[in-house]
Amino acid sequence: MRTLRTALLTAATAGLAVTALAQVPAAAAPAPAPVQPKFLSAGQLPASTTPWTAGPVRQGVPAEGSVCTAGIAPAAGTRHRDFRTELDTGARQTTTVATTTARAKTLAAELRSALETCLDRLKEQDPGLEGEAFHHGRVDIEEGAHVYSIDTSYPEVGSTDIGLYSVGRDGRAVTVVEWGQLGELDGAPLEGFKKTTRTAVAKLY
Repeated sequence: MRTLRTALLTAATAGLAVTALAQVPAAAAPAPAPVQPKFLSAGQLPASTTPWTAGPVRQGVPAEGSVCTAGIAPAAGTRHRDFRTELDTGARQTTTVATTTARAKTLAAELRSALETCLDRLKEQDPGLEGEAFHHGRVDIEEGAHVYSIDTSYPEVGSTDIGLYSVGRDGRAVTVVEWGQLGELDGAPLEGFKKTTRTAVAKLY
């Protein structure tokens, strides 16, 4: 009888242990790392007479800020990549992941406003500067993108520069693409830049 009682007690104890283990909640699995937006590659920039070279993707805002949009995007959540060719042509993509979709909408609006008022601000800083600025419309991709150009010149020295810009958004991610070289709008690859803008927004996620 003692042996039977001992066996029953052992079985009961084991059953309680199993029950206790079953009631212990499993450790929560670590949250997956957030997916970072993707960047353009060198081959996705507008065609150039010499090949594009892509720099590394860097954290934060560029050390040398963009003329029109410097100081708008926060350093937190922002990354950027510079591109160059062997000629006087360069480009940059800057992408910010906002904490909410509402903040992303606000950031995109602020960046667009900065581009739309950029030439006037540049002329205020340098009265000798002349130029024209245009909005080249919306690119229908994700939440949309808008393309701009700013053509500047210094008549006294005969220099001209053309810059193409775009602001696009996909959810909480806002990306700005910039392209610039010596010359005028007539010689700029506007259609190629629109295609690059579409690719940039489509690649984010």
